[in-house]
Amino acid sequence: MSVKLIERESVIEDEVLIVETSGEMPEVAYHGSLYYLSHDPEGPWLSLDHEDKDRLTLAVVEGYRRIIRRDLDLENRRKSCYRGLIRCLVNWRRLTGFAAAHRLSLVELQEEIAAALRTFLAGEAVDIKRGCPTCVNCSQAELKELINEVGLSDDNLPSWPLPLN
Repeated sequence: MSVKLIERESVIEDEVLIVETSGEMPEVAYHGSLYYLSHDPEGPWLSLDHEDKDRLTLAVVEGYRRIIRRDLDLENRRKSCYRGLIRCLVNWRRLTGFAAAHRLSLVELQEEIAAALRTFLAGEAVDIKRGCPTCVNCSQAELKELINEVGLSDDNLPSWPLPLN
């Protein structure tokens, strides 16, 4: 590999990492990376091929996966990083919009998120039965939308009446 090719790879890999770990808005980081890599006067002025763009696109999916999973992790419910189910719904919708625009399949990720949501709700139900306050921060209608959008149905959920807003 030539030095230029190694440098190019390193720069793109750095941007992939930035997009994956950008926080709440991976899609914004994605567009920033595209601009920086190819048009920014202070950037490397690379000509991005299909493979380069695909890597950045998949980094967006991974970024959204990370933040959605963060808010479906039972251990995070009482931590400052927790944003709640309402953010899961918002981020799921952002992700599905991005995926549709880029013609990406989210079938495997949808199954993963559905399983995590089912586990989260089961844990929340147990805690509520023990007298703990709920951490569900969305309305019943919004929770139903999230449940439906990730492909779950009432048959897939624990039986519980969550006290929702």
